[in-house]
Amino acid sequence: MRLMKSVEKRKEHLINRLIYKFGYTKCLDGRQLYELTLTELEHIHIRKMSEQGQRMNVMYK
Repeated sequence: MRLMKSVEKRKEHLINRLIYKFGYTKCLDGRQLYELTLTELEHIHIRKMSEQGQRMNVMYK
């Protein structure tokens, strides 16, 4: 039971970051963020963080 709560809490955290930090609200396939698995949310979050880092790197060159 604690594991399920931890997973849901992490999903909620990632969804909030994707929405408020990156403006990302749904997948290209039309699914809403709340429909995704934790693994899918983690992958999207990592990709968005990487894209942001690449943009910042270009700005400082």
